[in-house]
Amino acid sequence: MNSERFNAYRVMWILVLFDLPTETKSERRIAQNFRKKIMGYGFVMFQFSIYLRHCSSMENAIVHINRVQKILPEKGHIGIMSITDRQMSMMKIFHGKKATIAMKGPQQLEIF
Repeated sequence: MNSERFNAYRVMWILVLFDLPTETKSERRIAQNFRKKIMGYGFVMFQFSIYLRHCSSMENAIVHINRVQKILPEKGHIGIMSITDRQMSMMKIFHGKKATIAMKGPQQLEIF
């Protein structure tokens, strides 16, 4: 059971992709508040408008997806995507032409 619990196909990553209006001071404040709130939920910046979070299971991912849905701004485009840890590990990441190591989730510790 424990090997299944942390299986690379069961562990999830949530990606929040967004394009929010920033024309006015009010819109910039709303966009900044949205970013601050999702970072408070444990999301980290991947790119300026893409934030991601590691989750130990799909059930845990659903909890965090629901949290983000509750704080969606009135305007803009927001996408929330869930992928498995296995899918995330297949991502190729580049800084310019130089390849970097794909992001890894936090190490899980078990206490017996």
